[in-house]
Amino acid sequence: MMKEKILAAIDKNSKVPAADLAIMLGTTEEEIISAVKEMEEEAIICGYPTLINWDKVQCERVTALIEVKVTPQRGLGFDKIAERIYKFDEVQSVYLMSGGFDLTVIISGRSMKEVASFVSEKLAPMEAILSTATHFVLKKYKEHGLPLIQKSQDERMLISP
Repeated sequence: MMKEKILAAIDKNSKVPAADLAIMLGTTEEEIISAVKEMEEEAIICGYPTLINWDKVQCERVTALIEVKVTPQRGLGFDKIAERIYKFDEVQSVYLMSGGFDLTVIISGRSMKEVASFVSEKLAPMEAILSTATHFVLKKYKEHGLPLIQKSQDERMLISP
């Protein structure tokens, strides 16, 4: 139960100090540190990525979602091909899906051309890949549960009777 409370507390802000978590959760700082260390060792906590709004940086980045149909490998299912795909530096995420395709691969590149090159030169030629469909992200509004855009002010005029 304590682990779940810690995970919920750090899910949107992993920079919360252990001392603050202890106060929030009614426990000691040592218990928090111990629990977090244990969850890291058990690979429950797998890392502490930073959420960056790349639209606000003078750095062109393109994100694409690629639907991938694959032939599962005997005895290994989708795991082996998913592992081969996620080892590419361009790949941010790989998900096994239900529905009309098998894997969703999310990648990031400097340009649409770079993403297209990844798909045509690295991903599509893999022997287990049957087909791909690439979708480019045009704008991100929310990621990892956090909004990426500023809340707009209500600009309507108040009319009173």
